[in-house]
Amino acid sequence: MTNGYGGIIASGIRRSFGSVPAVRNIDFEAPPGEVTALIGPNGSGKTTLLLILASLLAPDAGTLSVGGFDPATNAAAVRRKVGWMPDTLGVWESLKAREILTTVGALYGLSSTAVSHRAAELLAEVSLSEYADSPAGVLSRGQQQRLSLARALIHDPDVLLLDEPASGLDPGSRVALRTMLRRLAGEGKTIVVSSHVLSELDEIADRAVFVNRGESVKSQTLDEAGTQLRRYCIQAEPMGALADALASHGVVFEERGDSRRVEYQVLLSSTEQAAWLLRTLILADVVVTAFAPAGGALEETYMSLDTERQ
Repeated sequence: MTNGYGGIIASGIRRSFGSVPAVRNIDFEAPPGEVTALIGPNGSGKTTLLLILASLLAPDAGTLSVGGFDPATNAAAVRRKVGWMPDTLGVWESLKAREILTTVGALYGLSSTAVSHRAAELLAEVSLSEYADSPAGVLSRGQQQRLSLARALIHDPDVLLLDEPASGLDPGSRVALRTMLRRLAGEGKTIVVSSHVLSELDEIADRAVFVNRGESVKSQTLDEAGTQLRRYCIQAEPMGALADALASHGVVFEERGDSRRVEYQVLLSSTEQAAWLLRTLILADVVVTAFAPAGGALEETYMSLDTERQ
């Protein structure tokens, strides 16, 4: 059965392995046309949840719809809708890059002509055309990641599940990944990305779901993340003049860094307040040499949740 919703809706998902709970109680939603980040520490249940969304693991409890289908009753339909990229390529090392894509495409029912064209197209898109006839085992970690992404896209899925897709990628490949995922989201695909590289997710994601110890603890859009309290780092020459100016305006600050790089960190409620403070410092003749958020918006949320847990 289908419910007509092309994204992902999960409610009360639970999954244990024997007596060990991996997912305790996760609510999760990923709308079509957006990139949803899945964020949490190691062991928080992210990969287990992705396997459940991909219909590769059955939940012990909860309700789930992926691309309009319930994996418990129609796993085949879900798998036709989903492109799954695990955090490693898997046991395909003896096959050539092109063979991996054509084999997977054939499993999805693509004709030999269609799959050959699609494989060539994807190899070019992930910058692996020159390695098309190289065994996967000789590719670098980053090249294998790009091949794994192409494999997930071979059947043009409506839902894309990516587990640490930026792992092993060089800076240029990370930029290309961001561009590709934003384009695919613009085409209406539902994209879920699990990653520890929160700065990357700030550039890619539209929303985020934070999980910890097998439970969903917060969901927010990037717009919401951008309006929260944020830490800013400020440096000046000399630092004493900066300290005096901050104190004179009642701005509380903490000193961070070491003998090579000292900075002051302040907590600001909005970009407007940050703009006011920078303007105020400059008008006070403080020679400001650095003024920027201490981290990305999602990192700020993650760190605040970690502080609350402590």
